[in-house]
Amino acid sequence: MIDCSPGFETSPWELRWCGLDLEAMHRTESIFALSNGHLGLRGTFEEGEPVGLPGTYLNGFYEKRRLPYAEAGYGYPEVGQTIVNVTDGKIIRLFVEDEPMDMRYGKCLEHERTLDFRSGTLRRNTVWSSPTGRVVRIRSERLVSFTDRAVAAIRYEVEPLDGDLDLVVQSDLLANEPVPIPGGDPRLAAALEQPLVADFAAAHDLSAVLAHHTRRSELRMAAGMDHELEVSATPRCSVRVEDDLARVTIAADVPGGQRLRLTKFLGYGWSSRRSTPALRAQVEAALAAGMETGWDALLRRQRDYLDQFWATADVEIDGDPELQQAVRFALFHVLQAGARGESRAIPAKGLTGPGYDGHAFWDTETFVLPVLTCTVPLAAGQALRWRHSTLDLARRRARELGQSGAMFPWRSINGEEGSGYWPTGTAAVHVNADIADATARYLAATQDEEFETDCGVELLVETARLWAGLGHHNSSGVFRIDGVTGPDEYSALADNNVFTNLMAQRNLREAAAACARRPDMAGKLGVEPDEIARWRDGADRMAVPYNDKLGVHEQSEGFTRYARWDFAATAPTSYPLLLNYPYFELYRKQVIKQADLTLAMYLCPTAFTADQKARNFDYYDALTVRDSSLSACTQAVLAAEVGHLSLAFDYFVEAAFTDLHDLHHNVAHGLHIASLAGTWLCCVGGFGGMRDCGDTLIFAPRLPDQLDRLSFRMAWRGRRIRVEITAESAEYALLEGDSLELTHHGRDFTLAEQPVTLPIPRLSSRPAPEVPHGRRPYRRL
Repeated sequence: MIDCSPGFETSPWELRWCGLDLEAMHRTESIFALSNGHLGLRGTFEEGEPVGLPGTYLNGFYEKRRLPYAEAGYGYPEVGQTIVNVTDGKIIRLFVEDEPMDMRYGKCLEHERTLDFRSGTLRRNTVWSSPTGRVVRIRSERLVSFTDRAVAAIRYEVEPLDGDLDLVVQSDLLANEPVPIPGGDPRLAAALEQPLVADFAAAHDLSAVLAHHTRRSELRMAAGMDHELEVSATPRCSVRVEDDLARVTIAADVPGGQRLRLTKFLGYGWSSRRSTPALRAQVEAALAAGMETGWDALLRRQRDYLDQFWATADVEIDGDPELQQAVRFALFHVLQAGARGESRAIPAKGLTGPGYDGHAFWDTETFVLPVLTCTVPLAAGQALRWRHSTLDLARRRARELGQSGAMFPWRSINGEEGSGYWPTGTAAVHVNADIADATARYLAATQDEEFETDCGVELLVETARLWAGLGHHNSSGVFRIDGVTGPDEYSALADNNVFTNLMAQRNLREAAAACARRPDMAGKLGVEPDEIARWRDGADRMAVPYNDKLGVHEQSEGFTRYARWDFAATAPTSYPLLLNYPYFELYRKQVIKQADLTLAMYLCPTAFTADQKARNFDYYDALTVRDSSLSACTQAVLAAEVGHLSLAFDYFVEAAFTDLHDLHHNVAHGLHIASLAGTWLCCVGGFGGMRDCGDTLIFAPRLPDQLDRLSFRMAWRGRRIRVEITAESAEYALLEGDSLELTHHGRDFTLAEQPVTLPIPRLSSRPAPEVPHGRRPYRRL
């Protein structure tokens, strides 16, 4: 993989970029994005230009588009969804003695931007000399509020540094701003031209509201702005509105050494049902609340919210300061993706960019929700409630495809299938078991009885019904699931994919257990004892292919008989393979895009012996090229479990720096939220050895030589605990709540008021496994 040299300073609690590099602007706009899960603002400059990819997003707000097919077929989805870049309220244009402030011109004498993980704000400090030689200092700070869901705010200050200056500031709301047409990479978003249709525009004093709707999805949204102005001179202010533009203009003569300070409050709202007047009222109310709260109080609330988050979620690393920064950066963005999404999905890119059209995949349930369940359980429950809200659509999709129960979409914004390529879309039915798995883990970790009644049992039952109908017993009584696609998208339409079968097995058993716990809910859902018996029988007889000659499980039936991919003959520039080779060739070879059987060993740990895990890992690691950002974290977790701690560290580093070092060359279109979540999985599931097996938390910590100490915090059933790991021992501390039973390297113990320190058994050395030629894990320069 190509080494990159990012321009970030290393600091434990912030990410600071010093100096101006317009070539890096596209990716830093994603990296410096702010969001609360409902509203997202890309990290573009306030002045509007230069800009790489403008972006302001409302979670769940999309436009419909026709899905193209060269040859359509029955059951193919006809309409897809693409996230919309909505009205941009970040823009604050500056004119210095009639010269527009534009860092492509004049001289940038100083420039730094700082994403602060504790304050939850993006700060900027710039000293700029205009083409005519006039010098100003610009300071700004922006936030998207965690506590006031519909509110964002920007404080923008301009200070003349070489005498009195005539300054003009224009604060805009801009809809339908031009967006560059994406390239041919399928991971990018579809192009939308002028997606917003104007409904309403109004302005008064220093405030304005614009309302729009989408042409085809018929969703409505409104955006509003209001301002507080501080300047010593008497300013001249005006406001005007058009269909797609509202602008407040402020002109003032600012003496040298003094400042013009503008605080801009933004309010956003959208709905598929409420009228335009109702949305206007909602946005004006949000603005009024934000103005009443004020900038200083918004900052305090943001800090208080994040203090609570870090008290439960922080990970401390000694021995690698850059990695410490990367892990906190990752956790901060995972929080931003899911904190206040509430009744909406968590997209694969969060709200940092339009990549993957803004769709949510199985990434959410398998990688992101385990983190949120143990750090912000309320957010995890809300994400699962979104899945439940789409259950009728999933049932309808199952009927359309001749199946029982519910069939959730491979990719979607609104709950309808948005994938036009069915071999790795519709056929990747494991997404249904992934949702059930996240549901079961959430219930085990939180004991949320209200969620179980409202959503949990029904999600487990309807997904179990899918597997009961999708699979069948062969003549030997083995329960088979044929013609499906597992996590590895370089294999498709396989029989008995081990990951799919084991996750379906867990789904069937969890549904049966839920019905036993809640017979009232089972009755409401029409579950009979015979149906539960069929679930248990299918689970007990589930096919799990194994190659006795090789001594490894087969990723899917017959997979180990395929020819191996010729890695030695594959140039480094040919990765990712999906952009350079036909699927026809990929599907016929032993080459793995992302961890598949390895992921099964992590999520279904009791289905494999320790020896099987070690042999399986070595075999499949040699075939996995990590063309997906989902892979490195999973490989890190299993490498740590089977004893390859140095390799686990390398995979951990790759997961942690996927976005900061742009390892997949597509950060410009948004961050990889699942890989960011995977950094937590590496720490907690990998080096902490944590497995949530039903009612018990199991730990088997081990630290790689590259680190001196690792400490992490997590929530479990109303408790907060801290685990601190060194090379020789692990200390467990109960930070809040009642005592609980834990397991450390197979030893049961009770954690109460006093911390418990236990030794870490010595690890037998094993030779490092082979990795595909030219695909060693990423290493920093």
